[in-house]
Amino acid sequence: MNVLKCQNCKEEIGQVSKRFKNVAGEDFSFGYVYSIVDVDISNAVAVNINNEYRKADIKNNDEYLDMWYMGGGDFLTHLLVVDDEVSILELIKNSLGKDGYLITVCQNADDVDIKKLHFYDLILLDVMMPGTDGFEFCKQIRNMVDCPILFLTAKTLEEDILFGLGIGADDYITKPFRIQELRARVAAHLRREKREHHSTLSFEPDIRFDLSAKVLYVSEQPVPLTKSEYSICEYLAKNRGQVFTKEQIYEAVFGFDGIGDNSTISTHIKNIRAKLEHFKISPISTVWGIGYKWE
Repeated sequence: MNVLKCQNCKEEIGQVSKRFKNVAGEDFSFGYVYSIVDVDISNAVAVNINNEYRKADIKNNDEYLDMWYMGGGDFLTHLLVVDDEVSILELIKNSLGKDGYLITVCQNADDVDIKKLHFYDLILLDVMMPGTDGFEFCKQIRNMVDCPILFLTAKTLEEDILFGLGIGADDYITKPFRIQELRARVAAHLRREKREHHSTLSFEPDIRFDLSAKVLYVSEQPVPLTKSEYSICEYLAKNRGQVFTKEQIYEAVFGFDGIGDNSTISTHIKNIRAKLEHFKISPISTVWGIGYKWE
């Protein structure tokens, strides 16, 4: 294992959630991510796990990308591209990759892992594909994500364009397309997203956080959570799949100056579960001996 010294690392730039692959061939469940001085961050990062700094080669490794949750910064903007034409996927991956985006590609919508949609900052979607077509897939996921969805398709009829925009797409780009125009449109949508505060966080089945109003909805019914209970749910949901100790949850929600101690987290979790049980859902699971996570 390649262990790095702390002085070789810059400031913390985010977190890894779930597992992290290609770190000396091992899998890890969490860690803090640092950029490495004198190393292109598109090719390598450092991961702090149990106070050890380990080099992770991420070049040409799309599979790991769904494991990132960035706590800030914009250098790891993550795009999902779904198209059945390999040549189109390669063109987009090579071109947009040069703009500093991390690209995950799929040849059909049925290969997309729905549970990982919230990791993407923008989705490029073909329409005519085997299995589930782009229009149908857009309808399925529109309420699950609030990131821009752009159609990239050879269907050029006005009725198709109106239909695509009507079911929730943010843009409609027809083939053949100019790669410079695609890059410009992607950049424009991402800039707009950066300016606008993301006000919604959605999960299946029918779970929606109104981040502005601080309300959790299930099947569009508000869950009567206290302020503290809501804050715990939002924190776990934003870091879906990542396990947190009671101490970590307490510090994140109440801060170091919070009144009380981390033992109150267990009580809050118990109350949250009781309220969500009314809706027949239980998204918060206990990882025995460690803590809690949002499934």
